[in-house]
Amino acid sequence: MFVKGLKCRECGKEYPDSPLYVCDYCFGPLEVDYDYDKIKQKMTVEKIKSREPNMWRYQELLPIKGEIKIGKNVGYTPLVKAGNLAKALGVKEIYVKNDAVNFPTLSFKDRVVSVAIAKAREFGFKVVACASTGNLANSVAALAASSGYESFVFIPSNLEIGKVLGTLIYDTNLVKINGSYDKVNRLCTEIAGKHSWAFVNINLRPYYAEGSKSLTFEMLEQLGFKAPDNIVVPMAGGSLITKVGKAIDEFDYCGLLKEKPHVKIFGAQATGCNPITATVKEKREFIKPVRTPDTIAKSLAIGNPADGYYASDLMNKTGGYGEDATDEEIVEGMKLLASTEGIFTETAGGVTVAVAKKLIEKGYINKNETTVLAITGNGLKTLEAINGKLKEAPVIEANLEEFEGVLAKIKGKINFKLY
Repeated sequence: MFVKGLKCRECGKEYPDSPLYVCDYCFGPLEVDYDYDKIKQKMTVEKIKSREPNMWRYQELLPIKGEIKIGKNVGYTPLVKAGNLAKALGVKEIYVKNDAVNFPTLSFKDRVVSVAIAKAREFGFKVVACASTGNLANSVAALAASSGYESFVFIPSNLEIGKVLGTLIYDTNLVKINGSYDKVNRLCTEIAGKHSWAFVNINLRPYYAEGSKSLTFEMLEQLGFKAPDNIVVPMAGGSLITKVGKAIDEFDYCGLLKEKPHVKIFGAQATGCNPITATVKEKREFIKPVRTPDTIAKSLAIGNPADGYYASDLMNKTGGYGEDATDEEIVEGMKLLASTEGIFTETAGGVTVAVAKKLIEKGYINKNETTVLAITGNGLKTLEAINGKLKEAPVIEANLEEFEGVLAKIKGKINFKLY
């Protein structure tokens, strides 16, 4: 165990290892404080490679004590060298970190929830809970069920049906709230203050957020313990992108990278809810909340992002940038990734692809550099976004002549050979 405790990001005040998330001195956010010098002595490339292919192969840099019993099949998702996508975008090399196939609920949230529930067990909580825009709801419900916990999940009432059903199936206590995610989160903060529950993204937020580092650890390992030139990350509350930066710094400090990293980190949001990218574009030092998010990318629709300032600061410091995509561009991004690489991503992934395309076209991403796109959720969860946006399939009788008529029309539109 290499956790020293918690530390305030703003004033540096230290706290014990406990379910706290806000500094009582300056009200800054708390984060996990590690003994990196001890980790550097214990963690090696050889040790990492000898372990099971899951997120816990980087256990020294994750805040859990003792034996790992939760989420043992989570993580180590594919890093796909996306040659067809690279060709379509006119660049030399693109990789897709594909958490759309993460276990068990097909999103990167399985990583953060595994850490949060493991920590809830350490602290002796009996109930786990969350405020969610969808993927987190699925993950908390599933991992709570497999860990023997009762769970409460709070969501905006207008979420996609796939995410609602994908939560209810685990027999959780699901509560829908009229209004945006920010209203849901405010209510959950009040509930957390009254009930002794482990809210994974409130009173356990410092530990929960650490789980997302594993996505980047895997990416670096899968690239041969090297860092790419560019990483494009979807942003909602801004936590994931900040942990991308932290993970790279940790691997570098611990001597696990073959070369000194020089990574530009780019953030992607939907135009209908872009408080962080707007801050970067307008070169502001503060976040203007979006009061009424309006986008098909509901998983990114957080108008007042908790880590927005830190996400903006990271992009600026690394030489990255923030860009956003309209609903139409999001759908085109989903279709492009599916048609080139056979990867069906949800709307958040469509945002990432669409934004990457814009960044390349505008020259923010060099076409001769290596870029990784973080794809964080599965398209089966957001079918509404593409319903009516794809070509219709012909309906024919079981008749060869009718099929030949369809084939003639297809061949007339596309220049191809049938073998």
